Amino acid sequence: MFKSKPAHIDGQVDTLIGAQVVLHGDLRFSGGLYVEGRIVGKVIAEEGQRATITLAENGSIEGEVRAPVVILNGRLDGDVYASERVELAAKARVQGNVHYQVVEMLAGSVLTGRLIHAAAHEGHALSEGDLDAAAVVR
Repeated sequence: MFKSKPAHIDGQVDTLIGAQVVLHGDLRFSGGLYVEGRIVGKVIAEEGQRATITLAENGSIEGEVRAPVVILNGRLDGDVYASERVELAAKARVQGNVHYQVVEMLAGSVLTGRLIHAAAHEGHALSEGDLDAAAVVR
């Protein structure tokens, strides 16, 4: 009688913030969020839901971002908390700390802040490699 909702497909866009949109206030989401416009406020994925946020090259966010998967290619002024992975594409400009489980940075991306591995939040010491990475990107 009722069909079950299909599983979220990686790369799928469920919500689009268009290039002409300026959103003031916090945004909670699940699924795929693609931002081409500007958000002034926190962007937070719903707990326990699969969620990916993609910030397009001309998009910007002024506020904290919390999601399992965070893909950045625009401007972000705020801290990032990614429970699975963070991708910083070539045009990414991040002013803030990046808390990550797995991180990928392409040549050309700029991070003004620190890379902080998720293990640091669980009471584990950072590895020497994490400390070096944090020092290099300052």
